Amino acid sequence: MDRALARVLNLRDLTLIVIGTVIGSGIFLVPGGVLRQAGGYPGPALVVWVVGGILSLLGALAYGELGAMNPAAGGLYVYLRDAFGPLTAFLYGWTFFLVIATGSAATLAVAAGSYVQQFVALGPLGQKATAMVLLAGVAAINVRSTRRSADVQNWSTTIKVGALLLMSVVLIAFGGAHPQQAKPFWPPALTPSIASGMGLGMIGVLWAYEGWQYVTFSAGEAIDPQRTFPRAIGIGTASLIGIYLLANAGYLAALGADGVATSDRVAAEAVSAIAGGAAGKLIAAAILVSIFSATNGLTISAPRVYFAMARDGLFFRTLGDVHPRFGTPAVSIVAGTVWAMVLAASGTFEQLLTYVVFVGWIFYGLGAACVLVLRRTQPDAERPFRLPGYPWSALLFIVAAAALVANTIVTQPGRAAVGIGVVLLGLPVYFLWRMRTT
Repeated sequence: MDRALARVLNLRDLTLIVIGTVIGSGIFLVPGGVLRQAGGYPGPALVVWVVGGILSLLGALAYGELGAMNPAAGGLYVYLRDAFGPLTAFLYGWTFFLVIATGSAATLAVAAGSYVQQFVALGPLGQKATAMVLLAGVAAINVRSTRRSADVQNWSTTIKVGALLLMSVVLIAFGGAHPQQAKPFWPPALTPSIASGMGLGMIGVLWAYEGWQYVTFSAGEAIDPQRTFPRAIGIGTASLIGIYLLANAGYLAALGADGVATSDRVAAEAVSAIAGGAAGKLIAAAILVSIFSATNGLTISAPRVYFAMARDGLFFRTLGDVHPRFGTPAVSIVAGTVWAMVLAASGTFEQLLTYVVFVGWIFYGLGAACVLVLRRTQPDAERPFRLPGYPWSALLFIVAAAALVANTIVTQPGRAAVGIGVVLLGLPVYFLWRMRTT
């Protein structure tokens, strides 16, 4: 009989997985671009951050219903399988393993190498070695114990969030020395140009919030999942809205609207305006902790998708094994980490991830659509948590996901074609796998 994964993750663990996986480098870099696209007016830019957070929260609550209804390892993969069948679920899992999850881990690891250079001189080889050490170290923690990896996630996320909040408070307290800004807080009128810019800024904001869905993969290890899982994904995503708004307020206090709008490294420049030459190392240290936490969050969650696929006979059988001593999906963790190392070493991950990551939003929208489908096909199923505002809340998130995907297809058709092509490459793989197992 196949061993099941132990349920060892509590409400705090799940909440900090949400927060730690989402906060990477986006909030340290993205706000300047969002403010530029909002015409340089802080008010509309902050509205974009609020609306993007609310849309993400609606998606999180939809997944909260699904996770409480079926708290199995694999999360979104399982929801897609139950609502749309194994082919749709496989195409998601295929793309997730090939590029989205492993490419994200490779991106974080390589970025860590560049930030370590703030403290130690590294050549190209040293940067790659740093990336490999980070990936291997995080994998080792996760192979040994889910409980231990959750403890590491809790501490690293607490430190990261604490540093981000402290930075924001210090910037607000000691900022304000910048000259009078040309732009007021609100525009005299909401013109079509500003509204269009806010729509474009929403894309960057949704990327900054992206990652809350990763905790669904760990639902199979949640304690009392019918109660803790929907609460954790809701609390975690809602907390991110407050954290991101406070950070934006800090940047505006330190640099003013004009300073933020002209910056692509807004955190470093804001801290530099307050702390002077020490800013580089302070921000590098904060981002390194953020990268470590996000990498660990990926590793504690993503391999559960490969684990669920293997249990369904749609991936290598050994990836569905539970380690007899450690009780973790060790083979899935190692397989994902090895492929992330290959991508990091080859340097191909950046282009692949750029092409494919938008495709994830097709599946995220389909994930919310699972609520609509399963309410109809399984009306009598136990639902300990129900999506508030159903069906309009689910439909709003689906429309937002569709708009983001459509924008990419219209504005970057070449990138969209390559991304969709990578997904469709999974079709022959799926049918070959089915032939092997029948």
